[in-house]
Amino acid sequence: MSSLLLRLICGVLFAALALGAIVRPPADLHQGLAMLLPGAMLLNFAIKGTGRSVIPRKRSPAPASSPSEPTRS
Repeated sequence: MSSLLLRLICGVLFAALALGAIVRPPADLHQGLAMLLPGAMLLNFAIKGTGRSVIPRKRSPAPASSPSEPTRS
């Protein structure tokens, strides 16, 4: 549940950053480029999330190899 909340917060922060750039554009190109990095990071996290699964995966047991394998001769 906290992962969903983090994604929602990052999405809202990205929207605020984008709207702020539209309402009051940066003074020069360097400021605009400097706004792209945190904006891209927020958008990436809002879309992809933490990258961890909410439900832990069950590990499958290792395949058992039989010691008496028939050999061809």
